[in-house]
Amino acid sequence: MKKIFFVLCLVLTITFCGCTTVKDTNIDLPTTGGGEVLPDFPLVPETPEDEEEEKKKKYYLISTVDGLRVRSAPNGSSAVLGSLDKNDAVELVEKKGDYYLTNFKQKKAYIHSKYCSVMEIESAEDNIENAISVGSELLGYPYVWGSQRYHWGNGKLNTNFVQGEFDCSALVQYIYYISNGVLLDVTSRAQASNGVEVKKSQLQRGDLMFFTNASRQHKTGVERIGHVGIYFGNNYILHTATDHAVIEPISNTRWGYYITARRVV
Repeated sequence: MKKIFFVLCLVLTITFCGCTTVKDTNIDLPTTGGGEVLPDFPLVPETPEDEEEEKKKKYYLISTVDGLRVRSAPNGSSAVLGSLDKNDAVELVEKKGDYYLTNFKQKKAYIHSKYCSVMEIESAEDNIENAISVGSELLGYPYVWGSQRYHWGNGKLNTNFVQGEFDCSALVQYIYYISNGVLLDVTSRAQASNGVEVKKSQLQRGDLMFFTNASRQHKTGVERIGHVGIYFGNNYILHTATDHAVIEPISNTRWGYYITARRVV
């Protein structure tokens, strides 16, 4: 089976503000994959060997422009659910004409195939992929500082929880409880003691990553921690930044703030 894979050269920058909205038509686009046409997805294996190889892979769409509109239907007149910055990633479900089907704010959503490339990632164990799948459906939900947690760290559900409102630690807590029943604490500093420590050189898809920030970098011990996200693979992170839940590249600046990682499943 002919395999055509395109990996967008990653520009390792992190943006902490809303993206500029542009129309998803009439945009001069950079060519991707040497100008070749992206294949339809999912790919259809031709042999049992091909089928086994495909089971090991996950495919994601990478926006090649800023302000790529995410729509509610596969046409240019449908409602806009949100937008993607350049290099943001979303799950690739299947091709629908000129659009790709994905998930956004826990809804079926569509982005135009002309304005994205396809990234391939080697899949992890089922429990990790379950967590990533839950997280991928939450993309686009707004960042809400101090948002209500899904549970109180012990599995007791919080009756004040608001679906679709997450800060960084609330997001990872929700993802791992819904996907695997894992109990994570309620703050990023407390979560840094959950699971087992992982060396930076041994980071794997699904590991929790902990960072300091400009306001906490001079503190000591666990008080340095100011952010948590999920390592996605290919130098990408799934997290809630100060705008919304997103899968985006890890910048050099963020790596400079890196403190530790934990494996919780």
